[in-house]
Amino acid sequence: MKTFTLYIGIFILGSTALAQAQSKILLVNGYLHVGDGDVMETAAIGIINGEISFVKNSNAYTITPLEWDTVIQLKGRHVYPGFIAPNSTLGLTEIDAVRATRDFDEVGTYNPHIRSQIAFNVESKVISTVRTNGVLISQATPRGGSISGSSSIMKLNGWNWEDATILKDDGIHMNWPPSISGGGWWAEPKPKSANKDYVTQKSKLYDFFEVAKAYSKTEKNNKFDIRLEAMRNCFKGEKRVYIHADELQQLVDIIDFAKHFELDHPVIVGGYDAHNITRLLSDAKIPVMVIRPHSLPENEDDDIDIGYKLPFLLQQGGVQFCIQNEGDMEAMNARNLPFLAGTAMAYGLTEEQAVQSISLSAAKILGINKEYGSIEKGKSATLFVSDGNALDMRSNQIFIGLVDGQFIPISNMQYELFKKYTEKYN
Repeated sequence: MKTFTLYIGIFILGSTALAQAQSKILLVNGYLHVGDGDVMETAAIGIINGEISFVKNSNAYTITPLEWDTVIQLKGRHVYPGFIAPNSTLGLTEIDAVRATRDFDEVGTYNPHIRSQIAFNVESKVISTVRTNGVLISQATPRGGSISGSSSIMKLNGWNWEDATILKDDGIHMNWPPSISGGGWWAEPKPKSANKDYVTQKSKLYDFFEVAKAYSKTEKNNKFDIRLEAMRNCFKGEKRVYIHADELQQLVDIIDFAKHFELDHPVIVGGYDAHNITRLLSDAKIPVMVIRPHSLPENEDDDIDIGYKLPFLLQQGGVQFCIQNEGDMEAMNARNLPFLAGTAMAYGLTEEQAVQSISLSAAKILGINKEYGSIEKGKSATLFVSDGNALDMRSNQIFIGLVDGQFIPISNMQYELFKKYTEKYN
C-alpha cells in the first residue's frame, strides 16, 4: 500500500500508470458535495474496481493500510460528482469556423435515424479543456432540421467512441416550429409577429409522429423504414423525446403534444418562457434543460437578469430542471458549465442546488442517475477534487479526476502552452 499526498505536477506524470494499476483507492478528508443536495465535511470515499464501495465520515473511519492500493489525503479539498453537459456538440465539432470539423448537422428535415454516437471524437483537443473544469460527461447532440437525430451520453475519456459510450441513442431531438417571427431587439430591431405558418408546420410534426406511432405498434413491417425504426422506442418509453423550444405558445403546445402521443419521457430543451407556466410543467411532469443563463433577454420588456434567475424560478415552481449550454461556440464553452451554475447560485439557488443542477438533476433527466450524477455507494466513481469551490472560476482548480475509477489527465493543451511561453519569456 502507498499513501500519497498528491500534488498536481506529480499526478500528471503518474496518471497513466495509476489508471492502469490501481483497483482499490481511498480518498480521505475531503469536503464532499454529494450531488443530491447533501454535503459531508470530512468524507472518506472507498473505490473498488471503478465503483464507489462506501462513503463515510473520515473521523469515524479507521484506515487499514493493507486494504488499499492507494490512499489519497485530500486535506479538506472539495469533492464533486463529475459535472454533466447535456445538449452539447462537444466531441462533434473541433473548430466551428471550419466546416470540415463540424459533424453535428445532417442534411434533410426528418432525420431521427442520424446517430451522434458514431461521430463522437474522443481525441478532440476541446474535450481536455472542458474536462479540466470538472465536466466529465456530455450528451453528444445533433442539430438541424425538424428532427435532428439521436443523441448519446458519452464519457469524456476513452479509447474510442465505443469505449466512451455510457448510453447510446438515449433520445430523439426535435425542433418545435417557432410561434413568433421577427425580433432581435438588441441587434437589428424589427417588430415581432405571429408565425403565419405555425399551424401548418406543427401539423407536419403531428403527421410524422402519427405515422411513426402506427409503425411502432407493428413488430414486423413488410416495408422497413429506417427513420420510423429510430422512432419506435420513443413510444415504448425506452427513449426520450427532447423538444427544443423557448416561446410560451410553443411550450403550451408541447404539453398537449406529449399528452396526445402518450410520451413517457418528453423533455423541453431551452424553455426561456417556462417560468410563466411552472404549474402546467410540474403537473405534466415535463423537465426542462434550461437555456444558457449567460444569455441576453429575448424580449425588450424582459428583466435584464431573466436568464440568471430562470433556474431559481423553475426551482420555486417545482419544475425538474438542469442547466445546459447551447449557443455560440457551445463545444468549447462547455468548460464554463460550472460557472453558469455559479451564476444561478448568485441569483437564488443554494450552492448544493446549483451543484445538483449540473450533476444529479442532469443525470435524472438523461436517464443515467442509477450510475452517475452523485457520489453514493454502488455508483460509478466518476468524480473530481478541486482545491476550492468548483462553481467559482477563481477557485476551480482540479487536483485529481476519475472517470469510472480511472485517473484522468488534469492538464490540457492550452495550459501546457501557457506554461511553455511563461517559462520562455520569464
